[in-house]
Amino acid sequence: MGLKVGIRQTIADCHMKQLFNPEDIERKVLLILKILNENSESQGARVIARKMNERGVQLSERTVRYHLKLMDEKGLTKLVGRRDGRIITSLGLDEINNARVRDKISLSISRIDTLSFKTTFDIKKRRGLVPVNISFLPQEQFKKALEVMKPVFKKKIAVSNRVAVASAGKYLGDVIVPEGKIGLATVCSILINGVFLKHGIPIDSKFGGILQVQNGEPLRFVELINYSGSSLDPSEIFIRGKMTSVKEVASKEEGKILANFREIPSLSRNLAEEIITDFNKAGISAAISIGTVGTPICQIDVDIHKVGMILVGGLNPVAAAYEDGFDVDNKAMSTVMEYEDLTVIEEI
Repeated sequence: MGLKVGIRQTIADCHMKQLFNPEDIERKVLLILKILNENSESQGARVIARKMNERGVQLSERTVRYHLKLMDEKGLTKLVGRRDGRIITSLGLDEINNARVRDKISLSISRIDTLSFKTTFDIKKRRGLVPVNISFLPQEQFKKALEVMKPVFKKKIAVSNRVAVASAGKYLGDVIVPEGKIGLATVCSILINGVFLKHGIPIDSKFGGILQVQNGEPLRFVELINYSGSSLDPSEIFIRGKMTSVKEVASKEEGKILANFREIPSLSRNLAEEIITDFNKAGISAAISIGTVGTPICQIDVDIHKVGMILVGGLNPVAAAYEDGFDVDNKAMSTVMEYEDLTVIEEI
């Protein structure tokens, strides 16, 4: 009996240490704040607990409610209505922006892994969940911005020509469109990761970059950001930095576009090519180029037992709109949506 009691006490002590560990609490509080920040409507403890679980942090509804009460007292969150729905405050937003650097590192690669796992797209049946980027544009600018983006889709400088559009107050996946905005969902290149994963092909997401195009062909990467060392999607950074010339590529086949670099095991190359062929038949042109075993591709060295792949950036159409002066707010690698709910761009 004494041994069993001792084991139970040890387990209880571990739970208490985990609950009151300052660093652990700080990470959980930061994640709760991020979940609240991703949604304009108030979120209750049950919903927050579910979304935390989706991101690999298992916390009971009761424990989330406990953290929320402490966060209310610190002014990070605010209780709304009779139920336990909360919204983030300006102080909470400051906390996210000033969060510890080590908690921000690798958030980008973690998001890629999460969305890859959530992808259920079936190439043959052409249905299932696909990862998407969400972009917000002012209502009064959307139609004109769309005319700038359509040539980019036509030139296949995008993962897919299917998109989703939603007005203010409506949802794209689990993301709500803010007031005064039109939301645009574009298919993300993580779709390749997800489908390869379902076919048993491990894929290593190395970096996002700026790819120079010459005479309509990929030439070399001129800028690179490793996913493992970034808290933001590299595409967002490149767009804001006005480092692309997607419009020129669409019209003159010369310029710089958003692209991503991946590596796969050499033994999986033949299967990967078959899958890419199926993607092309489905109207999904994510893969720009696939190399040979251990051979550099677009001047990027590849491991001796790996094959390099260049994927087109899903936000290229939006980058073109930003180049033309349109006000765009991007949430790259944002959520998943049913492929059947997306519409061909020409029909919008």
